[in-house]
Amino acid sequence: MSRDGDLDPLEQRRVSSMQPSPEDLPEGCAEPPGSIRAGSLVGKSMGAAIWFLAVPVLLQQLLAACVGLVDKVLAGGLPGDIARPAMDAIGVGAYVGWFISIAMAGIGIGGQALIARAMGSGDRDLAHRTLAQCMVLALGWGVVVSIGIWIAAAPLAVVTGLSREASELLVTYMHVLAWGMPFCSVLTVGCMALHGSGDTLRPALVTAAVNLVNVPVSWILSGADIRLGGARLENPFELDLLVPGIAAGTAIAYGVGAVLIIAVLMRGVKDLRLRASDLPIERVLMGRVARIGIPQFLEGLSMWTANLFVLFFVGQIALKMGRDGVPIEGLQGAHAIATQWEAFSFLPGFAIGTAAGTLAGQYLGAGDLRRARRSILACVGIAVLVMGSMGAVMMIAGHALTSIISEEPVHLALTPKLLFIAGAIQTAFAVLMVIRQGLRGAGDTTWTFIITTVSGYGIRLPAVWYIGVHLEMGLVGVWYALCGELCVRALLFLGRFLHGGWMHKEL
Repeated sequence: MSRDGDLDPLEQRRVSSMQPSPEDLPEGCAEPPGSIRAGSLVGKSMGAAIWFLAVPVLLQQLLAACVGLVDKVLAGGLPGDIARPAMDAIGVGAYVGWFISIAMAGIGIGGQALIARAMGSGDRDLAHRTLAQCMVLALGWGVVVSIGIWIAAAPLAVVTGLSREASELLVTYMHVLAWGMPFCSVLTVGCMALHGSGDTLRPALVTAAVNLVNVPVSWILSGADIRLGGARLENPFELDLLVPGIAAGTAIAYGVGAVLIIAVLMRGVKDLRLRASDLPIERVLMGRVARIGIPQFLEGLSMWTANLFVLFFVGQIALKMGRDGVPIEGLQGAHAIATQWEAFSFLPGFAIGTAAGTLAGQYLGAGDLRRARRSILACVGIAVLVMGSMGAVMMIAGHALTSIISEEPVHLALTPKLLFIAGAIQTAFAVLMVIRQGLRGAGDTTWTFIITTVSGYGIRLPAVWYIGVHLEMGLVGVWYALCGELCVRALLFLGRFLHGGWMHKEL
């Protein structure tokens, strides 16, 4: 690889040998060698393709994040003394939601990468078959995740150091939410398959429908009032299921989303459709999906487990600050609120990273390594500008953002400080997110797993313990450690990208 990013002559000859001659192109395909040959991105320039992909994904992720935000807003609006333990329970429950997305994304990224390669090369039949196998896997995996969440509920409450009341609420929340996991799995994998084909609009519309169900149903079932700043909307319904009602609304919404995404896939999009004839199990094709998806799942599980230890450390800090062996309430909630707003800040990075992964995968399928590399670099530049701007908002408006979710004094005192720290490193986070998504879309999931695990366990956890617990800097110290580790991880992903091995990954 030359310094200016062009391929050397030897690599150019290798790329040329990968590209089919015009007579080898699929019937009806007039695209020249090196061009994307199937799907929604055929004929689009790189810049147009980035925005075509990223804008609907941004909408989709914004709406998906609203599911977690609504849960927290409703928890803060529950009556009486239940609001604070409910916020702690929902806060830890957010990590359960994160695990859910990780678990489902393993199959999803495997399908997305294979479908993207198939679109780039013009192999429509492979795309159809991959989609069907992924949906079969998604349903079975969703059942497994459901059982796992049910079993893990009580131990998670113990590990995170919640009070007795908050622990009981967390267990109930997770048990109700577990019923929606098969639906969530089908929804997530179906959306990611569409991303691989270059269609991001329909997943965004389906996610919008999920929110249209989740918000009113969760509100009606929970009995919570809605408080936004100084305004308050009283709940006129008398079901008053409280935290279980919040979880039930989310599970029902997942069910609606699963039905809708299946309907979209059966009807079909450009060059991709769910066909009943492809549903019988193909072990070889499932194996290809698994080879990509398992490292992705292990990466996510590694990252999630590391952050579970972070919750444990936050629980230890709360215990030290409490009295008579009873942890102080509110720290987990403050941590969760800051995490929720940080999630909104990196949504553009995730959306642009999805575009990077789809484009990189499709360009690699078409045999154009140079444009695969350039597409990721272009997406990094856009994400740095957008996420840097959102980071500035977090640093300036932390108190106002916190008050939207909660007006508890402990939350108002701590969360703005956490948001300031997170806002300061959003540009580095943008680099990390886009390159990681780009490598995943190229199928380079083994290296993303290695980097995430080494950084998480070798840097993140020791730093959190040393700064937050040992130096007794508390929750603020925890966030200094978390954000510092993200900067280091961004450099590691940048190194893997510059190395270039991801461009030669065989799927």
